[in-house]
Amino acid sequence: MPLRGSRAAGPWGRLPLWLLVAMAACGARASEITFELPDNAKQCFYEEIAQGTKCTLEFQVITGGHYDVDCRLEDPDGIVLYKEMKKQYDSFTFTASRNGTYKFCFSNEFSTFTHKTVYFDFQVGEDPPLFPSENRVTALTQMESACVSIHEALKSVIDYQTHFRLREAQGRSRAEDLNTRVAYWSIGEAIILLVVSIGQVFLLKSFFSDKRTTTTRVGS
Repeated sequence: MPLRGSRAAGPWGRLPLWLLVAMAACGARASEITFELPDNAKQCFYEEIAQGTKCTLEFQVITGGHYDVDCRLEDPDGIVLYKEMKKQYDSFTFTASRNGTYKFCFSNEFSTFTHKTVYFDFQVGEDPPLFPSENRVTALTQMESACVSIHEALKSVIDYQTHFRLREAQGRSRAEDLNTRVAYWSIGEAIILLVVSIGQVFLLKSFFSDKRTTTTRVGS
């Protein structure tokens, strides 16, 4: 069952259409989503999980403020399984204790003016075998073993690509923020330099005017 966005967080609780389509297309019970979390906002997601299923929640704040967010995970009875405050990134693995809808929320309610961009990966259950007969008693053929090895290597490549995409997005955000601050600082320095220059001109003009007046009085 795909993830469902919460409607309890006001207009931000309604997920965009492209996000719903992407989540509906995830038949592998694994969801990787990047979403905007505005200031003073909270976004919740829901997942139907069967008892005994192993799940992993991994998240990371890509942009915004101090790159931190509150995260909370609850079971169908409302029991808190995981709760962290102002975390930049984390990973949590658990096994469902009962059937039902599990809820996990990301909160930016402690921030008054900074919105965040959050990425999370929620995996439910183990990956199905590449071949239906992969767990058979007899050994795999050489071709099947090679396919399994390539499959595992490609999954590692996907994980690395995701990691570096997040690092690139975070680095780009910091670079753009630094560029903006440098631009504002340069404008401020230019204004200060202009004010000082004009002040010096008026000061020198006043000095020479006073000196000329004094000379004229002494000559007379």
